[in-house]
This record gives sequence, C-alpha cells and structure tokens, in this order.
Amino acid sequence: MEIKTAKNLDGKALSEKIQTELASQIKELQTKIGRPPGLAVLMVGDNPASAAYVRNKEKSCAKVGIASFGKHYPKETTQEELEAVIAALNEDEQVDGILVQLPLPEHLDAVKLLLQIAPDKDADGLHPVNLGRLVREEAGLRSCTPAGVMRLLAEHNIPLAGKNAVVIGRSILVGKPMALMLLAADATVTVAHSRSQDITSITRNADILVVAAGIPGLITADMVKPGAVVVDVGINRVTDDSGKSRLVGDVEFAATANIASYITPVPGGVGPMTVALLLENTFASYLKTAKEKGILN
Repeated sequence: MEIKTAKNLDGKALSEKIQTELASQIKELQTKIGRPPGLAVLMVGDNPASAAYVRNKEKSCAKVGIASFGKHYPKETTQEELEAVIAALNEDEQVDGILVQLPLPEHLDAVKLLLQIAPDKDADGLHPVNLGRLVREEAGLRSCTPAGVMRLLAEHNIPLAGKNAVVIGRSILVGKPMALMLLAADATVTVAHSRSQDITSITRNADILVVAAGIPGLITADMVKPGAVVVDVGINRVTDDSGKSRLVGDVEFAATANIASYITPVPGGVGPMTVALLLENTFASYLKTAKEKGILN
C-alpha cells in the first residue's frame, strides 16, 4: 500500500481562523462605527444547491457578526424587479456587500444584474471595475475563490515567485482572475482549457497546478509533476452504482496525493475559503465606507 505524502491544504481550518479574526475585529469596530457590516445575498428560484450555499453564507455571517439582508425571490421575478432591488441596496447605508447567487433562472441576465451592483459593494469581486483593478494591480475587491486560493498558499508559505503555475479553466469566476493573481505574485503562468492540445505535457510542467474545469477526475496522478502543489477548485456531485452520491473534485485525490507535495481536499479545501473571502470583502467595504465618512482614520 502506497503512503500518502502530500500535506493537506486545509481550507476549512484557515476559514475558521479568518472568521475568528473577523469576529474579533467587527466586535471592536461596531461600537465606533455604530452598526455591523451588512451583506445582501439575492437568490432567485428554488435551486436546492443554491439554497444550501445561501444558508451557509448566512450562517457564516451570523457567526462573525455581519448582518444578513438576504432576499429570496420566486422563480418568475423579472429582470426589472431585481435591478430595482439592487439599486435600492446600492443606496442602503446598512449594506456593504451585495451578491447575486448563481445560477439564475434562464430568463434573467446575470451579467446585466452584476453591472448594476456598485463596484465598492461588489462582494463577489466580479464587477468589470474590480476586475480592471485586478489587471492594473490596484486596490479593490477581489474574486473570492481565487483570492481564497492565494490566501491558502500564503498560509502554508508556498513560494510562487519564479514558479511555473498552470491554471486549468478560463472562466471569469475563477480561471482568469486566478491567472492574474498568480502573475501578480511573480509566477510564470500558463492557462489551459478545453481547446488546449496535450494538456498532460502542460500540467506535468507545473510547480503550482490550479484546476477549475468542473470535470470530475480530469487530472490523474500521471499528469502531475512530482512535488507539485495541487489546488482543486472543482466540486462535482457524482453518484456511484449503489445510488449513493458524494462530492469529488477535478483531481483524482488519492493517487495524486502520493505525487504532490501539497493538495486541497474536496470538500474542505477551496470551498470554505470562498466563503471566508466573501466575508472579508464585505468587511473591507465596511471599513472603506467608515474611513470615507471620517468615522475611522
């Protein structure tokens, strides 16, 4: 029997640490600012996975002292109604962060809704203004999942400067901002995707491999360079022959853990970090507003 050598990049533990620190800071600042931070999560329809994600976010908010202004809307809610809600939240001084839970029903335009969110309240860090700030390496709210990956790597003192980093996936949610963040950390970055040829030759050259393709078991152990750091962003529900379902990533965990130096588990790796960074973004907006109003130095 082979012995697992890779160390777990434990996102759950780091997320707990971040939330404990946030709770302490919020408790201290709330008396000075006169209110807690506020996050509004908008959910439309009755997607069970989305409902679970929203409950998890609201529970995390309560844990650190962030007020939830969550609004759940019926599936038939119109684009105009949601845009009006976002416009009101933009003006609401109790709300520091706004997030639209995806996916949305087909009749709604998610991109147009995102554009309605004030960039400084864009808790997901996906507004074009915030993505532009990322490109220019300026201060701004960052996309939660890739920012969470960067925090996880930093927590374990994993060096990035001069390393070959490969990102599998080019979505605006993860792949593109992930590549930009790694570039900003002085890594040499390659982005591979469904049209890339001979992905194995690309992945085997990676010192840092970040996989965000949404394909269960896409990366096998023979595709990984010995000693590489493997970050699995994928979260896929699969059902076995007996009808039992479980969550798996885009990486074959057990075999790859014998090759890699560090690896993220699924679940318990990147997922909890996404929530932690959502809370941090909301807190950052809260601080910025307080400073602009002269409440804090």
